[in-house]
Amino acid sequence: MNTAQWLTANFKTGFTQVVGIGGIGSGKIIALEGEHTLGRDESRLGSMLKARDYCKLHIVEHYIASLMGAGRTPASFRVVAVGDVGDDGIGASLIQQMNAVGINTEFVRILSEYPTLFSVCFLYPDGSGGNITTSNSAASALDQTRVAACRPLLQEAGNRGIALCLPEVPLHARREFLRIASECGSYRVASFAFGELETAKKEGLFANIDLLAINREEAAAVAGVDGNIDQVLEACATGLSASSRSMRLIVSAGSGGVCVFDQGRWSKHDAIPVEVVSTAGAGDALLAGTIAGLTAGLPLRSGSSEGGERELSSAIDLGILLASFSVTSPHTIHPDANLSALVKFASDRGYFLSTSFLQACAKGECIPVASPSSAISGS
Repeated sequence: MNTAQWLTANFKTGFTQVVGIGGIGSGKIIALEGEHTLGRDESRLGSMLKARDYCKLHIVEHYIASLMGAGRTPASFRVVAVGDVGDDGIGASLIQQMNAVGINTEFVRILSEYPTLFSVCFLYPDGSGGNITTSNSAASALDQTRVAACRPLLQEAGNRGIALCLPEVPLHARREFLRIASECGSYRVASFAFGELETAKKEGLFANIDLLAINREEAAAVAGVDGNIDQVLEACATGLSASSRSMRLIVSAGSGGVCVFDQGRWSKHDAIPVEVVSTAGAGDALLAGTIAGLTAGLPLRSGSSEGGERELSSAIDLGILLASFSVTSPHTIHPDANLSALVKFASDRGYFLSTSFLQACAKGECIPVASPSSAISGS
């Protein structure tokens, strides 16, 4: 069995870095009593869980850094976070945790006048749920000037860099980030909160996105229809194609698997059956695994395969594998998630890695990239 600890970034067909903006924060998870959906005027009892909850940028970049071995050497794959936290102890702890996994936090600012972003995640007995996130946190202070500071990093990587644009920071900052990323030739990956989709659509943000990750409900909102999944997907693709003919879509549907729109057609990919502990963070894990797969040079989705459904050979396969693994933990970042654990997890369930996937796991050529500080000083 391959014993590589991380994936090798492919600097010819993959990517050399990820620079991301989005929420950096923590939260609490409450297990609600009763299966019915929480009502507008309802008070509901729930148990506070000892699970660790994190916000989107931290979750996605943690998994990417772990899978790609970010920060292991000066020439290793680079994962950079851009955002703000509060000067309240929690912010300092989060920065320390991000640094520990290899995320560069040089562009994470500590603000004394704001608290660190905080969210409350609520779970139903079946493992589904949602969250409520503070809107007046340090994350709300991220502005266009701060976003512009990371331009040298995006310019240096060019079309071998990923610009990751996630929720929980102001939409105007994300708009500027996508604009700069477009000018620098970055591969632009984004997701949005449900309530932001209409505004993002009206403001033309979809035209500056190469890969959009949304869930089934968000796809229905984009499509403007509320039919079965096939009707939603067809209308969604039609609507977004008007904004960007080359955009690729990932639509997650929980236990129903994942749908991918690429090169003008949809493909459906089954979830890996597991006993679910919590679905919180699963969508972020799906996106992170997919990005890691693309970085290693894997195709977004597989074509025909001799290995059949049990062979893992694409970026979306890695995303589904990581998402399935993530729901076996009560935490939004599975503390044991790494490449070796994922390979064993897949093997134990009868899945195996394709030859191309195994080659991506092997040791390869180092990526010639500079540190973020040298990129800035040289601008």
